[in-house]
Amino acid sequence: MEAVGENRYALLMAARDSDYVTKVYGGYFNVFLDAFADEGETWDMFSVVDGVFPEMDEIHKYNGFVISGSPYDAYGNDPWVLKLCSLLQKLDSMGKKVLGVCFGHQVLCRALGGKVERACGGWDLGLREVSMVEDLPPHGFFDGLQEIPSSLTIIECHQDEVREVPMGAKVIAFSDQTGVEMFMLDHHILGIQGHPEYTKDILCSIIDRLANSNSIKKEFAELVKSRLEIAEPDRKFWLKICKNFLKSP
Repeated sequence: MEAVGENRYALLMAARDSDYVTKVYGGYFNVFLDAFADEGETWDMFSVVDGVFPEMDEIHKYNGFVISGSPYDAYGNDPWVLKLCSLLQKLDSMGKKVLGVCFGHQVLCRALGGKVERACGGWDLGLREVSMVEDLPPHGFFDGLQEIPSSLTIIECHQDEVREVPMGAKVIAFSDQTGVEMFMLDHHILGIQGHPEYTKDILCSIIDRLANSNSIKKEFAELVKSRLEIAEPDRKFWLKICKNFLKSP
């Protein structure tokens, strides 16, 4: 179902464009537009990582908000991270739809009272099979989808994780590496640890950057990339879930 009003959405960008994404996609904003936007909608980007935020008297105009991934720590005390937490608390109090992806998932959790830390298992890079909980609570944003599979594969790229969800939130997906792959709070907050918006080539460029900066070992990088060559994420299904969530009443 279409959102009411002007169908206006905001992307809260917590990362800066890489050379690769700029060259191939024209920036991460276009990656998110390709993934989540439909014809007739207006999408605005706010580079929160650079301190650019929507005005408080403007946020009521938006039907929904998306928080991107980021190389920064969601539990850090950078001024823009703290300001983002305050904004997310405000959006929650207004009942606005907010979708958090990777860092966005983590900072959303932190802002609303949960706990985020460095992951016990280290880097999670590549394709990960994510399992849905058996007793899925009723979700309006799953309406219209065919039967929800018990597991879905998603692209992962993180070294932090949600340890505790906010009070009242429900964990709705997990994996053998990460206990909270997906959580929801009421019907307006959704966090996803993986990257529904990523394509495999974007992930490969990130893996190369991490290896070249010695953030990960070259052998690990090559192993992850070799696995990517023989498998595909369930990207279409993840995008349906995200779009249904953002645009359902």
